[in-house]
Amino acid sequence: MTSSKTEGIPLPPVLPDIKDLLEHYLIDSESLPIHDYKYSRKFWPTYPEPKRLFSPTLNPLTTSLEVERDPATGFITGVKEILNKEHGSTAKNSFSLKRNPGPPEEAVRGSTTNFPFWPGGIPEPTIVKDVINEQSLFNKNEYFIKHPKLSRGIDFREKEKEVPLLITEKFAVEKEVINLSEMLNVDDDAFKFFEIQEKKVSQKKGLQLENITKDEEALISNFQVETTFASSDQDVIKISEGPSKEAVMKGTEWAIVVDINSTVDDFHIRIPNPACSYPFELDTFQKQAIIHLEQHESVFVAAHTSAGKTVVAEYCIALCLKHMTRAIYTSPIKALSNQKYRDLKMKFQDVGLLTGDIQINPKASCLIMTTEILQSMLYNGSDTIRDLEWVIFDEVHYINNAERGHVWEEVIIMLPEYVNIVLLSATVPNTVEFADWIGTIKKKKIYVISTSKRPVPLEHYLYTGTGGKTKDEIFMVVDANKNFLIKGYDEAVAAKAEREKKYKKTHGPKQKAMSFWGPKQEMNMWVGLLDHLSKKELLPVVAFTLSKKRCDQNATELRSQDLTTQREKGEIHNFIKKCTDRLQGNDKILPQVISMQELLKRGIGVHHSGILPILKEVVEMLFAKGLVKLLFATETFAMGVNMPARSVVFDSIRKHDGIKFRDLLPSEYIQMAGRAGRRGLDTTGTVIILCKNEVHDMNDLKNMMLGKPTKLESQFKLTYSMILNLLRVEKIRVEDMMKRSFSEALLLKNHSKYLESIRPLEEELNKMPELNCIMCDGIENFYATAKDYLQVRKELIKMVLNYPNAKKMLQVGRIVKISWKHYQNCVGCIVKIDPRTPNKYGVLVLDLKDRSSSEEENVLIKSCLSVIEEGICLLEKTSHHTLLEIDFSDIIGLSNKQLKVDGEKIVKNIEKRNIPRFRDDPPGASVMEVITVLQRINETKGSDISFINLIKDLGIRDIKPVECSDDLEDLRDKIHSYTCLECPQFSEHFTMAYNRLQLMEKIARLKFLTSEENLNLHPEYQSRKKVLRQLKYIDEKSTVTLKGRVACEIGNHELMVTELLLDNIFTPKPIEEITALLSSLVFQQKNCSEPNLTKELQEGVKQFREVATKIGEIQRESGLQEPVGDFVDQFNFGLCEVVYHWSLGMSFNKIMELTDVQEGITVKCIQRLEETLRDVRKAAKIIGDPTLYDKMEKASTSIKRDIVFAASLYTQ
Repeated sequence: MTSSKTEGIPLPPVLPDIKDLLEHYLIDSESLPIHDYKYSRKFWPTYPEPKRLFSPTLNPLTTSLEVERDPATGFITGVKEILNKEHGSTAKNSFSLKRNPGPPEEAVRGSTTNFPFWPGGIPEPTIVKDVINEQSLFNKNEYFIKHPKLSRGIDFREKEKEVPLLITEKFAVEKEVINLSEMLNVDDDAFKFFEIQEKKVSQKKGLQLENITKDEEALISNFQVETTFASSDQDVIKISEGPSKEAVMKGTEWAIVVDINSTVDDFHIRIPNPACSYPFELDTFQKQAIIHLEQHESVFVAAHTSAGKTVVAEYCIALCLKHMTRAIYTSPIKALSNQKYRDLKMKFQDVGLLTGDIQINPKASCLIMTTEILQSMLYNGSDTIRDLEWVIFDEVHYINNAERGHVWEEVIIMLPEYVNIVLLSATVPNTVEFADWIGTIKKKKIYVISTSKRPVPLEHYLYTGTGGKTKDEIFMVVDANKNFLIKGYDEAVAAKAEREKKYKKTHGPKQKAMSFWGPKQEMNMWVGLLDHLSKKELLPVVAFTLSKKRCDQNATELRSQDLTTQREKGEIHNFIKKCTDRLQGNDKILPQVISMQELLKRGIGVHHSGILPILKEVVEMLFAKGLVKLLFATETFAMGVNMPARSVVFDSIRKHDGIKFRDLLPSEYIQMAGRAGRRGLDTTGTVIILCKNEVHDMNDLKNMMLGKPTKLESQFKLTYSMILNLLRVEKIRVEDMMKRSFSEALLLKNHSKYLESIRPLEEELNKMPELNCIMCDGIENFYATAKDYLQVRKELIKMVLNYPNAKKMLQVGRIVKISWKHYQNCVGCIVKIDPRTPNKYGVLVLDLKDRSSSEEENVLIKSCLSVIEEGICLLEKTSHHTLLEIDFSDIIGLSNKQLKVDGEKIVKNIEKRNIPRFRDDPPGASVMEVITVLQRINETKGSDISFINLIKDLGIRDIKPVECSDDLEDLRDKIHSYTCLECPQFSEHFTMAYNRLQLMEKIARLKFLTSEENLNLHPEYQSRKKVLRQLKYIDEKSTVTLKGRVACEIGNHELMVTELLLDNIFTPKPIEEITALLSSLVFQQKNCSEPNLTKELQEGVKQFREVATKIGEIQRESGLQEPVGDFVDQFNFGLCEVVYHWSLGMSFNKIMELTDVQEGITVKCIQRLEETLRDVRKAAKIIGDPTLYDKMEKASTSIKRDIVFAASLYTQ
């Protein structure tokens, strides 16, 4: 049948017409299905099941049994029933360790709906009593009759009167009066009523006697009879602990510095049954650390790379295995976690690993994880924390990292009280300060064990050779004893200068030897250096090259070099084949895989973030076996597992830190140089710095090689994630977290001192008489306005006197009006201008012969009173004078009069007469000339001079000074409007009020210092709360909304993801577009090729940027300083095309042709993207979007394949 014949035929009537149905139901509503008899009534028959009574669901017990022991012998003496205070508590409503465990699936990672365990060091909040008159609430005459909240009760007094009490019984009743107000407090002490007898035993130490006379009491007080019962845990003798004999140096209240020079000869006596033994003799610092670990004390071990800090960590883990508790080992980077897992797994079997995408043996006694994972577990109330005895923080100096350093601080603050801490760090200069901060916030002592001794001393050299005959040009500049050798440095400079001289003879005087330095010269230099190192037996060597591109270039240029034997080549080939057999299909023939195989067979390796993770692990393992002889690496190789080399070479000592190029910091240089020298194999480690263009400056080298390492500094910052996580649990406040950060350590330390200072000041204030004067009622307002006037005037003077016209007038001989100390509104003459201090002036003024000490003390009072008078300060006829050294901001008026005087003569004459033997000499003629003019001005009350208008007469038209001048005029008018100025005793009354107001200001200042408003981050916190409130993440009472709980599930860019999620931007898009767009949240490389995006992706990018702009604008409106453009630009869409095609199933080899981003960075981006997809999936579940949940699950599956998610070699 043709198409023309079928055009008029309608579709078959499969479904009834909706219009007809609607009309039918409107006319006959009773025909609606809801009125059908089937739905009218239903009956569900019930059948008895008596057997259900055999397994009833029991409520938690409100009491439990506790064993009583003799504190001296430890034998059980009885059993007592105690109240279970945590009755009915769960992870959803309690911070207590005794709460019921959560479901098994939340045991490891926890849940964002859980409460965290209460952090140690933060005082638990007490329930605030209602502000009610206690006398009216608890009437002692009526509380046996009726409840205070009820209108009436039952009177039992008649019955009580029938039972007469003996005098002794009455006395006992009075002694045991129970305070019902304390009983009604619903807190942990609510049921102490039942423990009155126990309280009495523990309130006082010693034997307690009742019903004794005063004479008997006086007699007994002469004999201190101690009880044998221990009143607290501190009094119990711990048999396992021997006497502490270690020498302790001076530290602080919480940081105890252990003297590492004190030997521990009795180590085996004090630790007879060590948790872990070693086949070698431990160093002193290791023994001291182990002794403190055995005593359950926290330690901070700071030592150089390869010094043996790992021994401390291993012993800590062994202790946990012995105690059947748990240890968590945190590392700064995921790769280091994998390496540590392998190393610790070889020593201890019960080891697990937790990363963003891997979970191996999560119930193990030792868990390895990144610090971010532990942070998440603490916030989410993971039950794993219950068994935690130790947390080991490796590479603590990573706290200085600007991006992630705040995580370390948050974790340390959030750790529960019972968890002890082991800190491992490279040598830093402020270990005591950092340990004291931790001890202060956790209320536990931290033992600092720091050693600057390096097991293998380092020798530092400068290499000036360029290959060929100069290949052995190497000069020692720092010996093994850390002495800088100037002779070696001079020889290196001379060698470089000699080569420059020869080059100019050959190529002309205008040519420089290094002007034609290119790939060929670079290769010749490396060939010569390798030959030199090989002859000196200094291989293997790590060549730190602070650029990924140069690492690859140098390795490629040395393909002609062969550093391995045939046997080693075979071993390398077999190992690489074994590792790459794990890869599938085309992944085995990726260009980077083939290239790296060829290099490794020649003994050359490359290690940086652009290398595929599995290849980096291959390089590391081969290097550890000694099969890689030359390794080009960036500084990330220096962090982590101990992989020492015979020598280290620095290709350059300058790096780009993300902002600018700079020299390496001493801590960075020491970290990398520390890879030189293998303990037990080498007597010294060799560090070589290449001098390609010229020899580096000697001072720069000294500072880098021998300078102090970078101090540990706080990088604490507020994040939306932290704020929301704390606001959702309410009792742990964000302010508590801020005040315990390392940046606020000094404020926290002085908090108690400030509080102690307030009390005597308040007592002094209460003793001060109040001012009783009707006319001086507004004197406090006058004081405040006068202070504002003085401040604004100072700002105006600073602005105006910097203008050229004003500077022209500020010359020697100019008559000026000054306001400096007690010289208020005084007239003087400028006699000295020192060009070395341009803002300082010497001014000659008249002075009183004998100025009283009271005038000196009342400078501030005088300055406030000076604002009333607009004229000049008049003195009695006097020739006494003085030369003042004042700041230019103390000059408050410029006159139109300038004297022709020799300022230098005047100054010399005054300085001469300051010498005791010339003190009685008369003033010189130049000085007398100035004094005469000043006396005349004083006599005429300034009528013969006038002062210029600083704005109009100087021709200043800039907005800021003009506005400042107007403000000053307004304040002057306001001052003269106060009625208190009309009081005849105003000066005396102001002095009285001033002293009182000064004291009040001092108290207010101290109270501010102890308040939360004084915290550095408090303004930013308020701004971020405004952002969250405006975006509806929290309500007006700062309670977290459903939208806020969704944001708590997101680990990265929580606001951005939540806004995209709730704006329904993801749901209509296919999974490949969602994954491509979300890659912008995790891709951070700034420079990359422009991606070729589809029309749909371009629309998605536009939507992302619109949401980011909205958030950025709200942040600016709320007071945050981050520009909107910077906030939007942080989302980088450079890898969208690659991820889009990867999600569609394209091979890794093909997607790498779409971009110039290196393979390793691409893999890292996709791995982090999978974590983001997982977060979005959890959020979709919370908001009840099953469609998006399924899409996120499929999106994760689409990208989680092949070489990108190949298992780590360390975990196999």
